[in-house]
Amino acid sequence: MNQWPSLLAGYEGAEPLPTTFNPDGKSLYNPPGPRSAAYDEFPKQFDPSKNGFDFHIYYMPAVAAQAQYAKELYERIRREFPELRIHKFWDKQHGPHPTAAFEVDTFNPHQTGAFFSWIVVHRGPCDILVHPNTGDVLRDHTELATWIGRRWPLYEECLEDSFELKRYLDSECPP
Repeated sequence: MNQWPSLLAGYEGAEPLPTTFNPDGKSLYNPPGPRSAAYDEFPKQFDPSKNGFDFHIYYMPAVAAQAQYAKELYERIRREFPELRIHKFWDKQHGPHPTAAFEVDTFNPHQTGAFFSWIVVHRGPCDILVHPNTGDVLRDHTELATWIGRRWPLYEECLEDSFELKRYLDSECPP
């Protein structure tokens, strides 16, 4: 059995999509249709009691220029995006994260899109783990995660069900 449900459920019997190109000669013509709900709300798989996405912004504290850039990036984000939840600036490894980092949380698709497009061009030497919050912490940080920049290995044992959230927040991981 396929672990991934069909993304075309609900489109059975729909008219075939056209194969004609737009005037640019590269993109395909898509007929007008209803606006996707994804513009306004997160998919139903998200945990509604949590924020939508976490952006974990990694840097290497032993590299002075990188640490300075990360501090400036942190301040700029706090000034430019005050509506987002911005966590503590860590200057060492903490939780499942293998290096120093700080976290920024978004709460709706508009914030997520705006912050994503901004951070892509302003991240400098920092690498970013982006993940949704579906309620499955391990899967969110691994299978459903995406990276901007280099991918870092995580201490996945810190994300297991038996791991206590308080220990994660207190940086007592890896065990």
